[in-house]
Amino acid sequence: MKVIKSLKNLLDSQKQKLKDFPPFSKWKLLFKVLAPKEKLFFIFFFFCFIISLLSLFANFYFSKTRVIATQGGIYIEGIVGQPRFINPVLASSDVDRDLVEILFSGLMKEEIEGDFSPNLAEKYEIKQQGTVYEITLKENIFWHDEKEITASDVVFTIKTIQDPEFKSPEIANWVGVEVEEISDKKVMFKLKDPYFPFLERLTIKIIPKHVFGEIAPENFPLATYNLQEPIGSGPFEFKEIKYNNLGKVESLILSQNKNYFGEKPYLKEIKFLFFEDEKELLNALEKREILGLATSNPQVIELLKEKRVNSYEIKVPRYFAVFFNPKKSEILEEKNIRKALTISINKSEVLKRAAKNFGEIVNSPILPEFYGFDLPQDSDIFEFNLDLAKQILKEQGFVEKNGKFFEPEKNLEFIFEKDLKKGSKGKDVENLQKCLSFFEDIYPGGEITGYFGNATEQAVILFQEKYKQDILDPWNFEKGTGLVSETTREKLNQVCNKSQEEQPHLTLTLHTVNQPFLVETCKVLEEQWEKLGIEIKIESLEFNELIREVIKPREYEMLLFGEALGLIPDPLAFWHSSRIEDPGLNLAMYENEKADDFLKKARMSNDLEDLNENLVNFQNILIKDYPVIFLYSPSLFYSIPSNIKGVNFGMVADFSKRFTNIENWYINTKRVWK
Repeated sequence: MKVIKSLKNLLDSQKQKLKDFPPFSKWKLLFKVLAPKEKLFFIFFFFCFIISLLSLFANFYFSKTRVIATQGGIYIEGIVGQPRFINPVLASSDVDRDLVEILFSGLMKEEIEGDFSPNLAEKYEIKQQGTVYEITLKENIFWHDEKEITASDVVFTIKTIQDPEFKSPEIANWVGVEVEEISDKKVMFKLKDPYFPFLERLTIKIIPKHVFGEIAPENFPLATYNLQEPIGSGPFEFKEIKYNNLGKVESLILSQNKNYFGEKPYLKEIKFLFFEDEKELLNALEKREILGLATSNPQVIELLKEKRVNSYEIKVPRYFAVFFNPKKSEILEEKNIRKALTISINKSEVLKRAAKNFGEIVNSPILPEFYGFDLPQDSDIFEFNLDLAKQILKEQGFVEKNGKFFEPEKNLEFIFEKDLKKGSKGKDVENLQKCLSFFEDIYPGGEITGYFGNATEQAVILFQEKYKQDILDPWNFEKGTGLVSETTREKLNQVCNKSQEEQPHLTLTLHTVNQPFLVETCKVLEEQWEKLGIEIKIESLEFNELIREVIKPREYEMLLFGEALGLIPDPLAFWHSSRIEDPGLNLAMYENEKADDFLKKARMSNDLEDLNENLVNFQNILIKDYPVIFLYSPSLFYSIPSNIKGVNFGMVADFSKRFTNIENWYINTKRVWK
């Protein structure tokens, strides 16, 4: 009872104090009774109290909530070039591959850590010692037109790629692979031999059979679904395409695929604007017409750096190199000459001038720094040494004069003293044929038979007409006779025993793609080889023309070109002797049985340790043969605003893979209670 009474007394006292607290009407008089100095103190402490109160509230709110991504926002990217085939079977350009990556899905998907995870696939099983892959598709996965995706779509895609009539650039990746539909949701792949990187092959994007299944090969590239209304299964779907007055694609809009089987994308739309060149692209970025762009052009990267544009540097497993073709140039058949050409190149200078140091120097076909493999045992054999390069050329019989090297003298130890004609035989005819073989335009076959037949007669006629002034004019002949008589013998003796000064300057031709940084690379190489005393002729062609006219028929002496490896390196396609002829990609025409053996073993490796051992052994063999000059691996710079969140690139196999996790990108955010 005493406690209750005490509490009652306490409450009564507090009520009395509240009654004694001045009413609001009296508080209004406070400023009238306070001195000016007291007023300032009062205002200061009052605002401190309010700020403290708000700070406490803000700290409480932010500590009890978290930021999450939310739907909405439009991302606009600029691209140089034009889309042509937004179709995984036909896509070959960077533009097409970028769009395919967003609109389509594969059975497997690359992860930023460099691993692979199921995408359209629910699960996969590897059987029969790595020669059989069984893929089970997810349930309730649909194309953008809401048709269900089945195993028949997978089989159709692979068989279309494998059919030469469709001319897919992916055909080489699927040679020797059998594909079979087991059920609506299960498909089986059979390989001739175990193939360690096959999971990466399964990232190929799948196309809908119900859309393309009835289209003949000759009409396949012309289908409207390749550009104007592509139907895929990716996180974004086609919405709109616009053309300019010239009929070129001006813009392409992709919208959020709300029925996507994976994580729903946050961005509402992605818009691509297409430009003629990088100057227009940069202008659009400055005017804020676009938010992002991707480039490997060193000049553009340098400008982005100067303007402090937010950019990501992405390393990709590709490199540029000069490939020698010994089957096109006798000079390049000799390994020591290839070595001289290699060690006369200062790679640091090439990287600095051609790539502005945006990249890494390369000394190996397996990019050991990228994959974590062992470095070459003798990487010092590529070290720049101009003096040693000159010494090697001299040892090979080339003669240096006034800083230039000339081919070894081809003097013949014979003099033509007898008349020769069709039907003649013997040593004199053999010597005649040797002399004529110096001229590819006169005696292209160059056969040394010792018999004066039709081919030799025709060569003599061409020789006479080539030197008409000395051979035919004294006899008032207009055309060659094919008879080796007085004036013809004199000219043969003069030409076939020409002095060293008349020997040709050591000259080689270098082909490449007509792209600014590759042409600049050629110019740097030309300057460095000029210091060695070798003349270089540069031939730069547009990509398609280079492929068609030069690379496919192997019509080059030296070729500056790029090669790209996957997340799991498989250099067999680029270096195995079985891939020398087109459509193979052995651009150096390289042949080595031991190297072939290690490349095959690498494909059949059971784990990364085994793969490392076989590829390193291959690497150490190849670099000692000097079939190529490895130069550099350029970086990709991707410029996007800092307010685009969720961006994480990690390891990517090619530039288009920057969109691998685009469903995680976001602009809009909100706070939710924890």
